[in-house]
Amino acid sequence: MRTVIYLIIGILFGITMYKSEAASWFRIYEMFKFDAFHMYGIIGSALVIGVVIIQLIKRFKIKSFYGEKIQFTPKMKGFSRYMYGGIIFGLGWALAGACPGPMFTLIGAGYLPILIVIGFSILGTFLYGLLKSKLPH
Repeated sequence: MRTVIYLIIGILFGITMYKSEAASWFRIYEMFKFDAFHMYGIIGSALVIGVVIIQLIKRFKIKSFYGEKIQFTPKMKGFSRYMYGGIIFGLGWALAGACPGPMFTLIGAGYLPILIVIGFSILGTFLYGLLKSKLPH
C-alpha cells in the first residue's frame, strides 16, 4: 500500500515540477546565467516551506501518516564537505540541465535523451557506493 501512496505523491510531484517549469532546461539555463528569478523563487519557496514544516514537526511532535515518530539526525560538522558536494552537484545540474527530481519528470514528458543522464547518475551513485569507505567523510 505504501508503494502506491509514494507513486501517487511522485506523480503529483512530477506534474508540479513540469507545470511550474522547474524541469525546463531553458529555466535552468536562465538560473545559471542569473537572467531570471523564476528558479530561485521555486527553490527559495521550497526552502522556506521545508523549514516551517520541520519546525512544526519538531514543536508539535507530529507523527508520520503511519503513526511512526519522525526523527531528525544532527547535521554533520565540516563546511568543506558540503561545498565540494554542492559544487559537484551544481556542475552536474548545469551540464545535464536537470537535477534528480526533474530528470524523471522529463521522462514522463517524453524527453527520452534524459535516459542517458539517468544512466550515468545511477553509475555515479554505484561508484560512490563502491568508493565510500575510501573517501574522506
